[in-house]
Amino acid sequence: MSLTTTHTNAFIGEPEVVEDASLAEASAAWIQLKDAAIAIRELQVKDGSIPDASTGSATHEKARELVAVITAGIRALAPAFPHDADYLTASVADFDRWVSEDFGVPDFYDSLVAFQPQLHRVDGIRHLVVFPMYTQNGSSDRLVEALIVEAIWPDFIAELEAGDYGNKLFLSLRLVDFTPGYDTNSAVLFPETVAMREIPTFTWGAIFQDREAARYRRVTRAAAEITKLDMPAAAAAMLDDQALTERAFVMWDIIHDRTHMRGDLPFDPFMIKQRMPFFLYSLEELRCDLTAFRESVKIQRTLTARVAAGEALTAAEQEMLEHAPLAQYAVIFDRIFRFSITGTRVRNYDGLGGQLLFAWLHQRGVLHWTDTQLAFDWEGVPDAVVALGDAIDELYWRSIDRPKTSHWLAAYDLVRSVLTPHPASVWARGLPDEVLMGAPKGFTDAMLDDEFPLSMFFEALDKKMKPVIESTVGIRGTDL
Repeated sequence: MSLTTTHTNAFIGEPEVVEDASLAEASAAWIQLKDAAIAIRELQVKDGSIPDASTGSATHEKARELVAVITAGIRALAPAFPHDADYLTASVADFDRWVSEDFGVPDFYDSLVAFQPQLHRVDGIRHLVVFPMYTQNGSSDRLVEALIVEAIWPDFIAELEAGDYGNKLFLSLRLVDFTPGYDTNSAVLFPETVAMREIPTFTWGAIFQDREAARYRRVTRAAAEITKLDMPAAAAAMLDDQALTERAFVMWDIIHDRTHMRGDLPFDPFMIKQRMPFFLYSLEELRCDLTAFRESVKIQRTLTARVAAGEALTAAEQEMLEHAPLAQYAVIFDRIFRFSITGTRVRNYDGLGGQLLFAWLHQRGVLHWTDTQLAFDWEGVPDAVVALGDAIDELYWRSIDRPKTSHWLAAYDLVRSVLTPHPASVWARGLPDEVLMGAPKGFTDAMLDDEFPLSMFFEALDKKMKPVIESTVGIRGTDL
């Protein structure tokens, strides 16, 4: 199919109708929509509204013109996205209501509820997404964002999800084109970021695996060169193959995502908005990653044993066997090389998780830094990584019999048994009685911003890797 033109009920300047989603990003409709979205962002303030000193003044008039371009673009592009017809109709209505309400705080509840991409998990299917929203690790302001995205859903992932790793909310996406909120480190599309009048039951959450994979490939390649790491052949292949790496990340993340709220957990270890010492978030995110690692080891060993016994694997199972060790490499190298040194040292829980994994493997003799060269004993790595996951699981299992702050102290002891706290740490010296007898807030307030500073290894690596990590802002798979 191709771009076609309609003149029915068209106004001057209305873009051509787009019927083929694969052509959407090159169409006049998308280009005009994207440009208008970028322009209207300059008029918005933090909550997404567009203030105007007087009714009918130039700012609101400009905003009305831009919204007209945005909605015209949505209507022109809608035929290319028939599976999103209800959402795109509701999106135009939400934009029109925003105009009629003089650009107050935007409310896109109706279109958000109508957007159900999890019902169309088909490899290569595309979506047009337009919302006022903030972007995690991007912009904290609720500005208009417009994206064209594409699903990554290979057959073996569909089979994993239909089996032991069911996760009806999980979406794996690829960025095709986007507005400035995603020209950042943001690699997720979450419904809770959208401006809306009330919070619905969320039915999906998306991760941009192409961005995750592209960042991984660039950072890991550079880190391997700097540390003189001799990569296993399968791991090295990922550095040259974007699609292969994307699929490995999908396998990692679908298991990671479903792990939250599963297992013997504290009442709610991560999801409720509560103020806790940041190392607790480190342990929860690391627990989910290590569960993905453990399950990938299980899949690899189970399928390998079946092959050794002479069984024939299905095509999907063969892909699972191929990607299971790749997911393991991704967890280790992304956690160690990127997470540990990305972002500031202010309560950086992902950074702490990467430090913890590195030190754990080093202290168990399966990671070596000798003669200024990094090396792994790969045969022993899986069991060592699983042992860290087991230690966190044991901590969680015991937590349900402990008061909250006692759980916090036990979790700190686990981290401290591996990493060295800051010499000035009050936690390391022992919290005073007035804190121990007081509210949990006192425990959190006593935590240093950089409670577990970088080791000498990571201090040196950070200096060499900083330009590489900074270069991944806004990256997509086609950039490599």
